[in-house]
Parts: sequence; C-alpha cells; structure tokens
Amino acid sequence: MPYLLISTQIRLEAGPTMVGDEHSDPDLMDLLGARKRNMLGNNFCEYYVNDAPRVVLDKLEQLGYRVVSMTGVGQTLVWCLHRE
Repeated sequence: MPYLLISTQIRLEAGPTMVGDEHSDPDLMDLLGARKRNMLGNNFCEYYVNDAPRVVLDKLEQLGYRVVSMTGVGQTLVWCLHRE
C-alpha cells in the first residue's frame, strides 16, 4: 500500500490523528502505535493515534513516506502521503 491518508479535525490539531481504516496495513498501524476503534453511528472501523499530525508525519517520513498533497475539507485537515 504505497498511499496513505491521515486526517484530524481542525479543533483537534494537537491530536488525535486518524491514520487508517479497517483495510490498512496492520504492521504499519502497529509501528505508528495506532489503535482500532468503531465510532458510534459509523459502520466502519478506523485507526487513530493520540499524537498530533506533525508527530505522525515525522514518523511516516522516517518510514519513507512523503506528503503528496494536503487540504482542508470542512472542519477536517487531510494529508495524502506516498511511499516508493
């Protein structure tokens, strides 16, 4: 899986950071220290860490990921990363 999306709510830029969904690489999620949860009302699971996005981006850079794009969608910040 060379592409990865991470996101956070604007009011929560200090964390937590969403780092994956139920189909994400479990080994990568383990390296990030992510926990899997299912939020009330959602019919899917997501992985999150309590770290700020900056900390997550630093960890992913060490693993060979590079930011491809970043945007704001409503009250959410989203980063798209790629690894060769």
